[in-house]
Amino acid sequence: MKEKLVSTEIPIQGMTCAMCANAITDVLSGSDGVKKASVNLGSETASVEFDPKKVQLTQLIRSIDDLGYGAIKENVTIKVGGMTCVMCQGAVTDALKGLHGVIDVSVNLSSEKAYITYLPGAVTPEEMRKAIEDLGYQYLGKEGEEGEAGRKMREKEQKDKLFRLILGFSVGVPLMIMMQLGVDIGVSMPHFMFFVSTPFFLFLSYPIFKAGIISLRHKTLNMDVMYSMGIGVAYVASVMGTFNIVLNEHFMFYDTTLMLASFLTLGRFLEGRAKGRTTDSIKKLMGLRARTAVVIRGDVERELPIEDVIVGDIVVVRPGEKVPVDGKVVDGESYVDTSMITGEPTPEHKREGDDLTGGTINDNSVLKMRAVKVGRETMLQQIIDMVEKAQNSRPPIQRVADRVVSYFIPAILTIAILSFVIWYFLVGETLLFSLTTLISVMVIACPCALGLATPTAVTVGIGRGAELGVLIRNGEALERSRKIDTVVLDKTGTITKGKPEVVEIMPRGVEEKDLLRLAVSVEMRSQHPLAKSIVKRAKNDDIELYPVEDMDTHGGKGVSGSVDGKRILVGNRALMKDNHISLKGHKGISRMEDAGRTSILVASDGKLVGIIGVSDPIHAGSKDAVTELNSMGIEVVMLTGDNRSTAERVAEEVGIEKVVAEVLPTDKANEVKALQKKGHSVAFIGDGINDAPALATADVGIAIGSGTDVAVESGDIVLVNDDLRDGVASIQLSRKVMSRINGNIFWAFAYNTALIPVAAGVLKPLFGITMMPEFAAMAMAVSSVTVITLSLMLKRYVPPVRRKR
Repeated sequence: MKEKLVSTEIPIQGMTCAMCANAITDVLSGSDGVKKASVNLGSETASVEFDPKKVQLTQLIRSIDDLGYGAIKENVTIKVGGMTCVMCQGAVTDALKGLHGVIDVSVNLSSEKAYITYLPGAVTPEEMRKAIEDLGYQYLGKEGEEGEAGRKMREKEQKDKLFRLILGFSVGVPLMIMMQLGVDIGVSMPHFMFFVSTPFFLFLSYPIFKAGIISLRHKTLNMDVMYSMGIGVAYVASVMGTFNIVLNEHFMFYDTTLMLASFLTLGRFLEGRAKGRTTDSIKKLMGLRARTAVVIRGDVERELPIEDVIVGDIVVVRPGEKVPVDGKVVDGESYVDTSMITGEPTPEHKREGDDLTGGTINDNSVLKMRAVKVGRETMLQQIIDMVEKAQNSRPPIQRVADRVVSYFIPAILTIAILSFVIWYFLVGETLLFSLTTLISVMVIACPCALGLATPTAVTVGIGRGAELGVLIRNGEALERSRKIDTVVLDKTGTITKGKPEVVEIMPRGVEEKDLLRLAVSVEMRSQHPLAKSIVKRAKNDDIELYPVEDMDTHGGKGVSGSVDGKRILVGNRALMKDNHISLKGHKGISRMEDAGRTSILVASDGKLVGIIGVSDPIHAGSKDAVTELNSMGIEVVMLTGDNRSTAERVAEEVGIEKVVAEVLPTDKANEVKALQKKGHSVAFIGDGINDAPALATADVGIAIGSGTDVAVESGDIVLVNDDLRDGVASIQLSRKVMSRINGNIFWAFAYNTALIPVAAGVLKPLFGITMMPEFAAMAMAVSSVTVITLSLMLKRYVPPVRRKR
């Protein structure tokens, strides 16, 4: 058989010469399954002809990436309507993955979004649209483009379901009562039922049959196929009984078919309504974005679309208006409501030089600001992107449910057929009862509850976290947080405010002003919080700087430089020890440290010339956070590069018993590893700057956001505020979400495990209990709605540590 080859063009970045093009050509040509490959340096593309049965496009892209070049990939998020179960989710995923040029696809059933990575030029969003619509689902536009048309389509779909189910119950309930009571209507009841119910049955069941047929056409099994078979068997049996074709008039399921279709539609209606609420948090965040901004250009105020604002623009924000972008106040004073971003209810007073965050609301006075971050770089957009990405992630526990669901429908079909065969052929029950068990099993089974158990809880839980100022990056972080038994805390900027101040200066052989001048001259370029405190004090005292040469930084110890030919050292004890600076007889160091201050030592030409005492106030919520962690049975450890005396003083004040002090930033990760080797599951909470290695090493890294920078890549969880209690809240929220996921999965399994045997008739011999198909359909509808409702309850969850504020 002749091999079927596929041709594609891969856009590539990073090529600088013909050698680059040759290297890529060679690696592609050498790949198994590649028939022909050529690279055009001018257009920066690789043309490849390959056999998809032997090599995948993703493998070719990985080969290019491994060479140090980059295949240019684009991401798009598409809203998909009409998905009702995990089988639908799987069908959409497979259809999109089958498009040539699509690299990766992830579909979220609860948020009804498809996240797609693709090669531009090889495939277009229009082809993705066609693939979705060919399956019978609705293409609602790319993320951000759904707009009014998408909203109206959803509303129309929900109204259509509501009309169908009201009509179905209005006709089905009276027919069921007539059948049960045996009402004499003067004409043949079977024929009456046939003529009355058929048009309503066809109208009600049309969407179900249509979806089932489309699914079969694409060689996939979903619950619409099962429901179509269930109600189809009931209706066909009724028609055959009515006209005495094999069956007789006892096989009357007309009322049952209407009630079945009505309950199925009711389930879909309630599910769609509930699923729409799982993404409320994202909708709220998106609603915070300003649509326009008043910008001063050429001394004229112009109202522009937010997309037209550029970095450096001067933006006017009037009272009651949303701050459109991130920036700094250049004129005016006002109180700004930041609660929608930070969760803090008290408005913040903003003046010249202060930061402003897009999405917050100016309260009482006109502010002028300079735009610093616009578009996707703003804090609000970073939060939205992070939350959406996290909501699409899948914690490991979901894999169990996914494996079960993949075998679910074949298993249910087998059980349904076996129940019919056993009751009719082996036990000798009536054909009527045997058919009833067949129909009931088909409509009561619900893999949807299993498929929705995890994504709905993850979507709502992560959204709730965003509302609380806790940004959880992925589902795996949720699952790992549940097992945390040890929390390691950085001191500066985590337990303390991270804004130290100079509180004491002890010169030795020099004037106080000269000591401060030496220290600030060398520390001026350092980004360390302690250095900034000295710089701030020097500015307040109008200290002039010395010219400094040979500047050098000594990681975790301090800085050095030359002033007028003299080598100046500014740092801690370790720096002095490395340079053989004697500290004997300097009681001021111990006295400062005993008072909980950090000593910054200054040496000139091999001699100590003074000590600068710096104090970093403890954050108001730190003690409460430590108390809460201890009450949760979690051990708390302080890990700091500061001296032991100061560290122990701070630890004692907040209630921490275990302290590891005088640790270099590079060694913090090793301390975390040591705890992990002892069998502990460790969370590290730090500022995300000096603590990046420790954050990455910990089982869960919780990074405190720095100002408006929430994109702290090292953290699994990012805190918008610098309050340690939010770190505790993140662990409590994670545990709550995982508890809800486990509960959802339990109830989904319990529902199917308990009711499928009942529908199959196993209780009849013992208790005479059977299940009518219409009640089976009602139970099915209730199961999915119950799981989603339990997840939605997370929207009201308040972590215990938050309730105590």
